[in-house]
Amino acid sequence: MLAEVFSAVDKFITWFDDVVWGLPLIILILTTGIYLTVRLGLLQVRHLGKALKFMVKNEEGGEGEVSSFGALCTALSATIGTGNIVGVATALFQGGPGALFWMIVAAFFGMATKYAEGLLAVKYRTIDAEGHVLGGPFYYIENGMGKKWSWLAKLFAFFGMCVGLFGIGTFTQVNGIATATTSFFDPEKAYAISILGRSYSWATVITCLILTLVVGLVVIGGLKRIAKVSEVVVPFMAVLYFAFALIIILTHIREVPTAIVTIVKSAFNGSALSGGVMGTMIIAMQKGIARGIFSNEAGLGSAPIAAAAAQTKEPVRQGLVTMTGTFIDTIIICTMTGLSIVITGTWNTGLEGVDITSAAFQQGLPFPAQFSAFILMLCLVFFAFTTILGWDYYGERCLEYLSNRNMKAVKTYRWLYILAVFIGPYMTVAAVWNIADIFNALMALPNLVALIVLSGVVAKETKEYFAKYK
Repeated sequence: MLAEVFSAVDKFITWFDDVVWGLPLIILILTTGIYLTVRLGLLQVRHLGKALKFMVKNEEGGEGEVSSFGALCTALSATIGTGNIVGVATALFQGGPGALFWMIVAAFFGMATKYAEGLLAVKYRTIDAEGHVLGGPFYYIENGMGKKWSWLAKLFAFFGMCVGLFGIGTFTQVNGIATATTSFFDPEKAYAISILGRSYSWATVITCLILTLVVGLVVIGGLKRIAKVSEVVVPFMAVLYFAFALIIILTHIREVPTAIVTIVKSAFNGSALSGGVMGTMIIAMQKGIARGIFSNEAGLGSAPIAAAAAQTKEPVRQGLVTMTGTFIDTIIICTMTGLSIVITGTWNTGLEGVDITSAAFQQGLPFPAQFSAFILMLCLVFFAFTTILGWDYYGERCLEYLSNRNMKAVKTYRWLYILAVFIGPYMTVAAVWNIADIFNALMALPNLVALIVLSGVVAKETKEYFAKYK
């Protein structure tokens, strides 16, 4: 009976995911990015060097709760996660190698979107008498577009809470961690236990308990503790993962041109996938853009919540710093993952989720398979862990706005968040990713509307800033 209920729920979730992530939303996300790119004169190309410089050089004399680098690391902690490892693999499995092409295209235009988000977040943020900062799409909708649009701001905040509780923040990350640790420590599921009619490895159960405890200890400490952990873990793990993915590419350098040709061709004519599923151009676009947004969150409206807390007095400067998040997350890290998978061909072997990337690392790295699998598991665990922390912060800020800074409500949310972490490993992979996609889409819509409406403000601020500091 329970199996039938689970099956019916999974089918409904899959259907609704296809509805909200249909062609109209894909067009809206790309159009917003293209429009901002044109209006800002290819800012993501012309000022990328300056943005990378600002990323590591904190501004002096600005108001805020954390440094610009700390705000970026908090945002990166929420973006560099299972999307870079599991999300890319899932996109290639469902949409073929061409999904990586559309992921990169969306990220390029998404850099302009992310820039606008960071700029608006700082411009319209609020700082109370105690120095507590609150900002993000809900405030640039309400303060920038006007009070009559506060309903749209509340809609964004509500869906933002849901993304944290049921989407990017918990289920996908915890599920990815549990799958990775179980695949490494108990791949045959020799040590299993039955929970609600389903069999789970003891490795999954133990991972779940440890993760819930550690997340609880950090989350209760609030933003400053989250930022402090992120500033240490995120840069270290990003460099480690990049180094191992680079080894795969360098040791298969002769196969890289062929892999690139395969990716580009598949982006426009589709490719036959295992199991008889045909990846058409639309599916490649849909899966590539959906997983890209899941990973870098450009247009989603999450990163500006962290950007608003940065110690800065220049909205444009923080916009540039925020923009680097998409560059690092997707154009560098996701591309490295995708190339590794296409070069080794593991996207077309019938594997699912993290097992695709794990197989790519085991086949591609010139090390023992067990060591390669351990490195990937380690990266995934830390990436996903910091994403859990970052999205708790986002969800709390959304609730603060909705509840007029009712801290009792925020504390209740923290406990619900910890509970969601606890139950995450026991959900199916397909259901987890589809739920995340649905809430991503619903959260993105109000934010994209605001970015288009306020694009004139972004262009004006940008022009004045570069004229002043030319």
